[in-house]
Amino acid sequence: MIDGRTDEFVVNLQKILGSQLVDIGRALGELTVLIHPRDLLDVAETLKSHSDLNFDTLIDLCGVDYSEYTTDTHAGYKRGDKRFAVVYHLLSVKHNNRLRMRVFVEDNEFPTIDSVMRIWPSANWYEREAFDLFGIVFNNHLDLRRILTDYGFIGNPFRKDFPLSGHMEMQYDAEQKRVVYQPITIEPREITPYIIREEQYGKEEA
Repeated sequence: MIDGRTDEFVVNLQKILGSQLVDIGRALGELTVLIHPRDLLDVAETLKSHSDLNFDTLIDLCGVDYSEYTTDTHAGYKRGDKRFAVVYHLLSVKHNNRLRMRVFVEDNEFPTIDSVMRIWPSANWYEREAFDLFGIVFNNHLDLRRILTDYGFIGNPFRKDFPLSGHMEMQYDAEQKRVVYQPITIEPREITPYIIREEQYGKEEA
């Protein structure tokens, strides 16, 4: 249920963004807007600078791999056509509003999207993380390189098709007196946790 204040906020977003707004919805207590990647920089600039919006703070940015999603999250698109998306979490300190913005990346094979560092400098490390873990390339990022994995790491570990055991392993070679990389030797296996539940667990005593 959208309260009066939020309803007014939705009307403002629809009026200000106009045709650049592909879809708008409410999930987990926050509004989510969907926009096309071609409009990203224009919309981001509007969200930050427009006096009725003032989303001056980028709280978080993350990549998402939708290749195995079964729920309908692709409003405005055919499910399965777009694999990767970037999600931006925004805060307006002035108006005490939060907004989630989702942008699907056009190319599934080589996902690229514009960097928003110029608009929200805090995007720097967040975009590097999405690049590292999902392989999403951010155009015009000033220092796009891995941030969490090792320099010699191969692949993007948050992609749904990345193996749980990885592709490479490293170990110290006593003869060479350095760390070396080699193909993974761990046998892939599935581990099912053994869970014990008490009959009255979580129930209040009479």
